[in-house]
Amino acid sequence: MKLISIPKDQYEEYRLNAIFDCYKWDPQFLDHNTLAKYVLVLKESEYQELVHLTEELNKETLKAEEFLNRNLKYARKLALPKKIDHELKKMKNYDSKKHIRLMRYDFHPTRDQGWMISEVNSDVPGGFAEASLLPLLAIKTLRLNNHYYSIPFGEILAKAISKKVKKNGVIMFVHCTSYSDDRQVMQCIGDLMETYGFKSIYGASDHVKFINKEAFSILDGYETKIDGIFRFTPLEWLIDVKPKTWSGYFDTITPSCNHPIAIFAQTKRFPLIWDLLEKNNISLENWKRLLPETVEVKKAKENDEYIYKPACGRVGEKISIKEACEEDEYKSILKDVKRHPKKYLAQKKFHSKPLKSPDGKYFHVCIGSYTVEGKQAGFYARISEKPRIDSNAADIPVIIERNK
Repeated sequence: MKLISIPKDQYEEYRLNAIFDCYKWDPQFLDHNTLAKYVLVLKESEYQELVHLTEELNKETLKAEEFLNRNLKYARKLALPKKIDHELKKMKNYDSKKHIRLMRYDFHPTRDQGWMISEVNSDVPGGFAEASLLPLLAIKTLRLNNHYYSIPFGEILAKAISKKVKKNGVIMFVHCTSYSDDRQVMQCIGDLMETYGFKSIYGASDHVKFINKEAFSILDGYETKIDGIFRFTPLEWLIDVKPKTWSGYFDTITPSCNHPIAIFAQTKRFPLIWDLLEKNNISLENWKRLLPETVEVKKAKENDEYIYKPACGRVGEKISIKEACEEDEYKSILKDVKRHPKKYLAQKKFHSKPLKSPDGKYFHVCIGSYTVEGKQAGFYARISEKPRIDSNAADIPVIIERNK
């Protein structure tokens, strides 16, 4: 695994092309540029290893969540928000053959030459354009030969959707409509689905109405039956929508990506019920090997070997890696942990191995490895000078170097 620099005299054109051709409309967070000046190159052997690990993890995750859906008493220890917990019984009609399952496992290279994972983005993983179009742009910009290639995540996802949604049907791309960065993720896959003959419409979660468990759009000018739902609004955000139209997502028979069954593995408290699952013959061998030891906050007792993570956290927010936090931020997190221990968990630290760039800088790497319908489907990666991969991290395309 290595970093290749995008030449300085080509970077500005590369960035403009990413904005206008690759749905990276606003590659900025506050005053930070979030489009890396490098390309991440995996060896063929590293790629094959990640494929194997990702698919093995995914098998375990699918078995666990389907078991939990049939045996909700075991899910109580997950301490899910009460509004979600009350709706879980509606998912009894869940049929994996009718819905599209998309996940992303976040891998980190470590100092002992191995891999660790920090989480699975089981509910609404993003990074579609970065996984699909940015690698192609990088290969073109660097004028690389056929010795390098990338995984066509967008096409893999589009084909999976096409198999489960009615031909030439209407797909509603549900997202937080006030955020342009959410819209760009939806627009990327929505435009692609239109090339497959589908009609894409874009709306908020409360633009969907459910009648007899089927979804209908009530968006002005687009009132119609919906043949497929692509949800990008996180489930824990969805439940704050009023009126309570969101409950229909739990038992809809309209093909969905992703169905709310994703919440079991999405919560970072998932490892706290592994012992219960294994007693019921649900193997979690790969999860236990690749995820750092995870315990209740009270068991960590402010041990420096552990960090705190919010159970429903996203994008690296509120993770107490001391060397990656500002002092005020770190103190604020610890206060919140003491105030709301059930909203957090403690996880043993692992030591991320930074990569050295051609210009002598060091970057920590997170490689998000997707699965679509159980098969590995591509990568979304970010790099940061700090060990915490958060909103300040930069998106970086992933390409693969063929064996010589």
